[in-house]
Amino acid sequence: MPSPMHAPARLLLLTGLIGAGLGLGTPGQAAPDPQATAGANAWAGTLELYGFLPIRTTGSTTVKGFTADTDLWLGQLIPLIQMTASARGSVEAGRLGVLADLSYNRIGDTFARTTRRGLLTGQADVTSNLGLYDAALRYRFGARESAVAAPGTWSVIPYAGVRVVDAGLGVKAQLRGNGRFGLRLQREGELAHTWAQPLLGSQASLFLSERLRAFGRADIGGLGIGGTNLSGNAQLGLGYAVGNSTDLNLSWRYMGLDYANGAARPNGFSTYQNGVEIGLKFFF
Repeated sequence: MPSPMHAPARLLLLTGLIGAGLGLGTPGQAAPDPQATAGANAWAGTLELYGFLPIRTTGSTTVKGFTADTDLWLGQLIPLIQMTASARGSVEAGRLGVLADLSYNRIGDTFARTTRRGLLTGQADVTSNLGLYDAALRYRFGARESAVAAPGTWSVIPYAGVRVVDAGLGVKAQLRGNGRFGLRLQREGELAHTWAQPLLGSQASLFLSERLRAFGRADIGGLGIGGTNLSGNAQLGLGYAVGNSTDLNLSWRYMGLDYANGAARPNGFSTYQNGVEIGLKFFF
């Protein structure tokens, strides 16, 4: 006849069987690390909705050799914004994936002046739009991106692809006579150009605590191909998990873009912005 099992041993076996059935593990065993079990699901993705608030914007616009400079602070820029939208995201299978970063901004203003005696009134409507659309292949070193992870968890993700730049400047000018002759002159003009650039970049993150991480990103587009044709970003910030799959990100960002067609009477423009970016990032 088998010898009776010692009571503490029976209790330990019973606890282990119940724990296994409930997915709790045996006493003293650590909970599974989500990073360690990430391979069970080969697909993953991220989506970040963000807004870029440039503290200062400088640049210039050149039309047929004539150049006008721009120097705006945030308080001057905000009333001019007519539309802004931006989002970035990624999808990966294993360590290989794709990413996209899409942003569009349009600003505009109206100027009107009347001569001292009120005979003539001039009015100008000026609009400027800039769209930046990135698409690239990426490869991940380190842990999969997540909102929560153990301190010291890191990832480095280089990428290469294409950046499409869509830029335009529109001017509508009107000169109106206020006398009985009703003089009216109107002119409209538009400078628009869309081009593609090769794109190289990298992003990285490091968890400082379970919910707090530092991250950075840098890229360069154009590489000087086709005359003056350069763009770039540099970004450094912190992300804090407000849920198990959501991050609130705050960072400082610098963005620059320079284009000229190289003609004898050139057309082109440049813009340089630095300021705060705020984003809400979701992990799937």
